[in-house]
Order: sequence, then structure tokens, then C-alpha cells
Amino acid sequence: MSEVKRLAHRYKNTVWLCVVAAVIGAVTGVCDTVFGKVLNCANDLRVQNFMLFIPFLGVAGAVIAFFYKRYGKAASKGMKLIFKFGQNGEEPVIPVRLIPLSVAATWLTNLFGGSSGREGVAVQIGATVSSFFGRFFKIENGKKLFVIIGMSAGFAGLFQTPLAAVFFAIEVLTVGALEYTALLPAGIAALTATATSRLLGLEHYKYSLDFHTELDLMFLIKIAVLGVIFACVGGAFAFLLKNTKVFLENKIHNPILRAFLIGALISVLMIVLHRGRYSGVGSNLIIAGFENETVYPYDWILKLLLTVITLSAGFQGGEVTPLFTIGTTLGIVLAPIFNLPADFVGALGYVAVFCSGTNTFLAPILVGAEIFGYQNMPYFIAICMISFIFNGNKSIYAQKRSPSVN
Repeated sequence: MSEVKRLAHRYKNTVWLCVVAAVIGAVTGVCDTVFGKVLNCANDLRVQNFMLFIPFLGVAGAVIAFFYKRYGKAASKGMKLIFKFGQNGEEPVIPVRLIPLSVAATWLTNLFGGSSGREGVAVQIGATVSSFFGRFFKIENGKKLFVIIGMSAGFAGLFQTPLAAVFFAIEVLTVGALEYTALLPAGIAALTATATSRLLGLEHYKYSLDFHTELDLMFLIKIAVLGVIFACVGGAFAFLLKNTKVFLENKIHNPILRAFLIGALISVLMIVLHRGRYSGVGSNLIIAGFENETVYPYDWILKLLLTVITLSAGFQGGEVTPLFTIGTTLGIVLAPIFNLPADFVGALGYVAVFCSGTNTFLAPILVGAEIFGYQNMPYFIAICMISFIFNGNKSIYAQKRSPSVN
């Protein structure tokens, strides 16, 4: 009888967790939609009035740094706070102030021409919303479960790739250990967030990739070589981001002065380098790559370096969309060398550089499937196998490693 009661209690908790996950997904989807729509407007406004905004990126950086220093407190840790909370439960709560700070800072970063992504904010929104609800729902391993649910909702609501979002949230916190108990509630949260943001009209990118070939030895060799290249690029991005942050912090101790000076430098670079081609999240370069528009051989490296400098200076946003951009443009450049279609190699780069930069395996495969079509999954699995193995165990995130992983 005690076993029956235990199972009944467990399933009751699971049902309640799924109900709460649906609410978290809906709330996060609304927040993601507001964040995403304003961000799109900010990027459009900057493009239309480039010289009106770009000279003041340093000033915007100083404002961001001031508010984080004055009012941020624990929220100043950003994604590090989310990961600590999800991995060890070290923090008593994720402060709600994290949402307005990260959202406003990312809007300013993009409006004034910095190069940064957006997924970091979406994940922080979801984790913060989920943490708030988690205060009233006490279950075993609850903090980690609610962080995974929130991260899944945040990623899904913004990118509208619910399956990828679930596995991203499950595998990114700890390398080599998957929290399978979070699968169902995280899936419900992701689907609800996706449905909500779609209903509210948030734009999302999809591309129909039509590629078929025999998996012969020469093709597999090409995939392997491309996988190693993409792995090195994603790993290099993660390595440079981590070390550039440390370098700039050591050289310029005052965060406000650091953001101002580096922001002013980025302004000059953005004006000189094709007048803002590398500003913002990078969607313009992804579209250029898949719509047969101009992609320069150096687009990927400039986007990589400018994103590293922008985020290291204290500006806000994320790294995933720049990783998508870097991978796509690099793939377009490499395609003729390997005698493969440009959109096909661009798609491989899209998922493989994301794979190597985040040190995740399942999520990139599913991102590729949900954006480019499930019929291409064998190619994404193959490229991610190589990219995951050869990235040097680097990650843009402060991942924890399972004891079973060397």
C-alpha cells in the first residue's frame, strides 16, 4: 500500500508540474514576444537611421554598465546565475529584476549597433519566470527542474523550435548527464511558449532545404572535414569570449569606463566595416546566405570577433544567433571548395557551429530539423557527431561536467 501511495504522490506531482509548466510557457511566450518584437523594431530603426545611433554605442554601454552596477546585485551575473541555480541550487532565488535589466540592455545594445544575440535574454526570462513559480511548488530536485522548464520555454518562445529547446535545456547545464524527469514538463512549457509567441505574431525563420545524395565514402570524408572546421570555429569562439572578458576586465577595471571605451571603438569599426553589416543579431547575414545574396569570405570572422568584443565589453544579448550566423556564412564560403550546394553547407554550419560553441549535441540536430526540415536529420547527426567530438570541450556557458565524463 505504501508503494501505491508513493506512486500516486509522484504522479500527482507530475500532473501539477505539467500544469504549472503550461502556465510558465504561456507567460514566457508573452514575454519573449514583447522582447523579440521590440528587438526587431530596434534593429530596423538602427538600419534606417544608422549614423543617428551608431556613434553613441559607447554612451549606451556606459548606461548599461551603470544600471547593472547600481541596481543589478545578483542579477549582474546573468547566465552564470541561471547555471549556478540550475546546477547546484546555490542561489536562494533568481531575482525578477533580471528580466527588465537584461531585456533593456539587449535592446540598447542592438539599437546602437553592438553585435550580440538574443537567446541569452530569452533563457533568462524563462528561468526567472519559472523560478518565481517554483517558489510555491516544492518537489525533489525542484530548483533544477524549474530552471530546465524555464530555459526550455524561453528558448522555444523566441526561436519557435520546441523540440530543440527541450533538449538544449536538458543537456546544456551538465555535460554527460541528462535530467530525463524534466522531459515532459519541459516539453509542455516549450510547446506552450511556441504556440503563444506564434499566436502573438512573433517572426521566426525557416528554410526549406532540399538536398539528396548517396552517403558514399567521399561525401562522408567531406562531412568529416567540414565538421572539424566548424568544431574549431565554435570552440575558438567560446575560448576567445571567455578570455577576452578576463583580459578587458583586468585592463580596464571600471565597468562603466570599459563599456564606454570599447563601445566607442566598436562604433568606429561598425562604420568602417560595411556600415553596420555586423551590427545586431546577424539575421541579415543568415538571410543573405540562404537567399543567394552577397556573402563575403571574411563575414564569418568579422562577426565572430565583433561579437566577442561586444559581449566582453559588458553589452548584453546572447551568443547563439551569432553562432548561427558565423556557421552559415562560413558554410557558404566553404561550399565551392567542397563542391557542395551553398545552402546545404550553410545549414551544416548553422547547426555545427552552434553544436561546438555550446558543447551540446542533441539540441543542434533538432534545431536543424525544425528549421531546415526533418528529412535532413541524417546530415545534421553526422556533422554534429564530428563537431561535438572535436570542439575541445569548449563552451560559451559555464557548464558543469558529470563525474562520468573525462
